[in-house]
Parts: sequence; C-alpha cells; structure tokens
Amino acid sequence: MSDITIRPYLEGDLNSIVSLWEICKLSRPWNDPIKDIERKLTVQRDLFLIMEKRGEILGSVMGGYDGHRGNVYYFGVHPKHQGNGYGKLLLKTLEIEFLKLKCPKVNILIRNTNVNVREFYNGMGYSDHDSISLGKRLILDE
Repeated sequence: MSDITIRPYLEGDLNSIVSLWEICKLSRPWNDPIKDIERKLTVQRDLFLIMEKRGEILGSVMGGYDGHRGNVYYFGVHPKHQGNGYGKLLLKTLEIEFLKLKCPKVNILIRNTNVNVREFYNGMGYSDHDSISLGKRLILDE
C-alpha cells in the first residue's frame, strides 16, 4: 500500500471521478454528478478524498460534517481494485478526518439491495440502527 496516495479532490479529477461513479453504480438519474461535485467544492472540500495509485484514480469518498454527525457519500473503489483493502483504507482516512473535527458518529446510507456493501460496512464496525432515512428534493437537477 506504499504506492497509494489519498488526497483532496482537484479540479482536474472531474471526468475520472464521474466515470468512476458510473462504473461503481453510485450515480443515479436524478442526481447530476457534476453538479454534486460543484456543490461539494463549496463546503468542506477537504472531506472529498481521492485515492490513487501511480496517478490512476482507484476510489473516492465524499464526507460531510454538520457539527453533530458525519455522513459518507459517493464512496466507491473501482471494481477491478476491490478486495485489496483499498476501500478500508479510504474509509479509515475519512474517519480520521472526522475525528480531527471531533465528529462523534458517522452515518452511511446504502441501498437495501446492496448486500455486498452492507457486509463490507459491517466488517468496518458499522451496524444497522433504528432509523429510517427520509429525503426531500429541494433543487431538481436537469
């Protein structure tokens, strides 16, 4: 893992990150990934982390902290690099950034059908809790 770099997002990463999110099936038709990146860059941009190996982007994670809870978004490692511990390293790096902010707890939203990722998160110490996530769209991406 000595050849792995984790760094903040840079503007030149845009196309590679959008492509990664599509490959990892993180994008949804109702979310414009470019707009999501533009929005993130206005708030806590240092919590938008990119993992690369010798210049090749392997993964990304977008974090947010509201003073009460940390949240994880757009977390993915390219499928051809999964199973090598890269996801654990990337998530652990974000957790360290949250701890620097004195963040006491992290929330991660996953789709009910994504069994493999649930097992990954359970292995990282995350567990189901008695909550239901509700959402409301305030701005429609077109």
